[in-house]
Formats: sequence, structure tokens, C-alpha cells
Amino acid sequence: MDKLAEGSSFTSIDGMRVRFVREGEGPPVLLLHGSGSSLDAFNGIAARLRSTCDVIRLDLPGFGLTGPRPDRDYRIESYVAFLARFLDVQSVADCTVAGNSLGGNIAWNFALTFPERMRRLVLMNATGYPGKSLPTAIRLARNPITRPLVRRAGSRGVVARNLRGSVGAGFAVSEEMADRVHAMMSRPGNSAAFVDFANTEQAGRSAELRGLRVPTLVLRGDGIDGQHFARDIPGSREIVLPGVGHLMPEEAPAEVADAILEFR
Repeated sequence: MDKLAEGSSFTSIDGMRVRFVREGEGPPVLLLHGSGSSLDAFNGIAARLRSTCDVIRLDLPGFGLTGPRPDRDYRIESYVAFLARFLDVQSVADCTVAGNSLGGNIAWNFALTFPERMRRLVLMNATGYPGKSLPTAIRLARNPITRPLVRRAGSRGVVARNLRGSVGAGFAVSEEMADRVHAMMSRPGNSAAFVDFANTEQAGRSAELRGLRVPTLVLRGDGIDGQHFARDIPGSREIVLPGVGHLMPEEAPAEVADAILEFR
């Protein structure tokens, strides 16, 4: 078995072999990672939740061991439809959905589309508002000059540098983290999928958030922009984590897991 796949399960959805991990018993909690990441980003959080929750996490299409979509369709609405099919396969009628960055964007769009399948919504530095600053990797993938370099898997040094630029000043990116993210990005088709995702025109639904009635917890780092969820989602609760950067699940797993448990 591929070392990166150890402890994982796989299921077939939309022509893809989708990697996931499901562990624990209790209310179901679905964890969605950000762009360029994988379900492994939630290792620390899952370890704290699985004693009281049915914790489900997966590699989203275009990333991790799931890899590229055959149709190269990386619209948020396509992720939402995929997620509904994944939950059907897992026989999960409704659950708490928690997402970081892109995963948060998918999570709140899923809540708008399928509110009846939501118990709670947890957003960790979620994206989706117009005007939010873009990560360096996304900007490089959108630039015609640098795009070919991104399409060919970047060196480990470049990956490590991008990771360090995405975290808070007090967090040290470990060798293991840099190795893992580089290994995932280097898998066949993943770098090209990232470029496709970065250059996909996304529909904007943030104006609809004012009509969302799903109980929502907003977690954000104090230096992250484009975070208007607490303002726009009625009755939402916000917790600001000082010094935490964009990669919240790996920077503050204990704080995030405890917040999710208390929010239930």
C-alpha cells in the first residue's frame, strides 16, 4: 500500500477513487480541507473528536490521494453536489460540516443548497467573499507567466516557503508537514488540477448568507481578511484565535476541536 494511504479507505464517486477516513462514534462531523491540502491536515482535530463523534474526512477532488476530476470541473457547486453524493454513500443523512479555507467555502455553499442536511456549520478562515486576498500559490497559478511552473510540481523548498507564508508568525512548519504536502502535490495530475481549480470562475453566493438559518460557528485568525460571516449569518457565533494564520487546523488543532465540541 502507498505509505500516504495507510489507515485510509476508498470509495468510487463521479469516476474518482475517493480517499477518506471515518472513525469514532457519536454525532457525525464532516471535515473539509483547503486547497493544496488533504484530509491529513485534520489529524490533530480528529484525534480529539473521535472519542465522542463520528469523524469523517476526505481528500476533495483535485487534491490528496483522490486526485483530479476526470471532467476538470472545479466549480464550488460541483464540489457541493459531489459532497452530497459522498454523504449518500456513507449513509449520512445530516451532519455538522466544518471546513477550512476552500473547505469552508464548500461547507457554507453546501449549507445554502442543502440546509436540511446540516446540523451545524463550522467555518475556519473560510473563503468565498469577493475581494479576499489570494494565497501566493493561487496568484502564481493564475499568472500566465508562472502558471507552467505551478503545473509542474514545485520543489519541496517552494512548498515549504508557501506553507510558512500561510501560517501565523508563532507557528513552525515541521519537516513532516512540508514533506507530506509536497508529496501530495507531486502526485500525478494534482499540480495541473490545482491550476485548473485556481483558474475556475466561481459563482458568488455570499449575499445569500443573510438568509442562512443553520447554527454557525465562525473561527478565524486575527489577521485573516475577507471574513464577514459573523456579520452576515444570523445568530452566528465568532471566535477569534490570536496569532493563527490561514492553516488553522494544523496551527491550532486543540482550540478548534474544543470549540467544535462546545458548539455541539
